[in-house]
Amino acid sequence: MSMPPEPKKNISPGRHSRNCSICAHKYREEIEREFINWTSPKVIAKTYGLRDRTAVYRHAHAFGLFPKRQRNLRAALEKIIEQACEVEVTSAAVVAAVQAYGKLNSQGRWVERVERVGINDLFDRMSRDELDVYARQGTLPEWFRKTLAATDYKGQENENNEETAS
Repeated sequence: MSMPPEPKKNISPGRHSRNCSICAHKYREEIEREFINWTSPKVIAKTYGLRDRTAVYRHAHAFGLFPKRQRNLRAALEKIIEQACEVEVTSAAVVAAVQAYGKLNSQGRWVERVERVGINDLFDRMSRDELDVYARQGTLPEWFRKTLAATDYKGQENENNEETAS
């Protein structure tokens, strides 16, 4: 999906509005919502009778719609997942979309649900007394065992310890 080059950063909203077919369009809000929800600018232009997709991109740049669209990855992934039964896609593509969807939080931010625990970092956190007990008896402190129990051997979260690693 290629976008035209970004326009100049200092866009005059007044000048843009006077020349923009979307600003004057009676369905401006719907057009903006469609763009933020990952509808193709080509489809938006056709649906709303705009000259071409570049009008959509110019308007989106002028009003800062790209960051909103980027935060709305859930909508794009939902479209892929929703169409899995209607179009010919590989199962790997659907699984990848579902996995990606599962890693987005409610704000649309990517949340990696993996905790990596460096064993040396844990030893560095031990007090002198805890290190002494470990050296003499081989017994680890309770907090140390809980930290290791929160992840399996590959560093993946255990289902029942999800809040520990988040």
